[in-house]
Amino acid sequence: MSLSQGQIKLITSLTKKKYRKEHGLFVAEGVKVVRELLASDLQLSMLFCTPDFNSGLESKVQEISEKELKKISNLKSPNKVLALFKIPVSNFVAPEGITVALDAINDPGNLGTIIRLCDWFGIRQIVCSEDTVDCYNQKVIQSTMGSITRVTISYLDLPAYLAQVKIPVFAAEMQGENVYKSNLPSAAVLVMGNEANGISREVSDTVSNFLTIPRFGTCQKTESLNVSTATAILLSEFKRNS
Repeated sequence: MSLSQGQIKLITSLTKKKYRKEHGLFVAEGVKVVRELLASDLQLSMLFCTPDFNSGLESKVQEISEKELKKISNLKSPNKVLALFKIPVSNFVAPEGITVALDAINDPGNLGTIIRLCDWFGIRQIVCSEDTVDCYNQKVIQSTMGSITRVTISYLDLPAYLAQVKIPVFAAEMQGENVYKSNLPSAAVLVMGNEANGISREVSDTVSNFLTIPRFGTCQKTESLNVSTATAILLSEFKRNS
């Protein structure tokens, strides 16, 4: 069965947050990502696949040609399947253990990588400022490789949230305490800031502890680490000390 113009219009419109919100749907592509999401609690709306993809589903599946898949794919090399899933209602979880807070993260690849890192390190929840990139952006979904199904992500007034939490709030900053010499708690909020500007002043006012990852290079000229790389190092230290 061929794709209708209405289907093509709907799928391509979901590259924009406005239409994801309007329709309550997001796009996932590729065999690995789609299989991960199918195995989760997410609700499938529709799956489009080439004849050589075995979905194991009896309904909500439409076979299409590779040529048609290219029309609706956002990937340079489409991989057999594209699926539409319903955006779940976000269930906020009370702080427990380590919570990662993101302040105005703009790059979808960085957010996707941070979600995967949280999944790896057993972090159950990420809280995001309202100007952080949408976690249902297609590039974020691809970067998470399915980890988005195992981490709760909430968007909120970040300064207000941080001002009322009862556990220590840590943030990454160049002038902070050496993370390798810090006594890190098992319960805390770790704030990671914007790729270019770091954390905002409003968020900074709520932080009780600042950490830095020291430079070991001889020249000492590297300005900063990528935010997802820094997140990996800091989470590793929190978990090593817990």
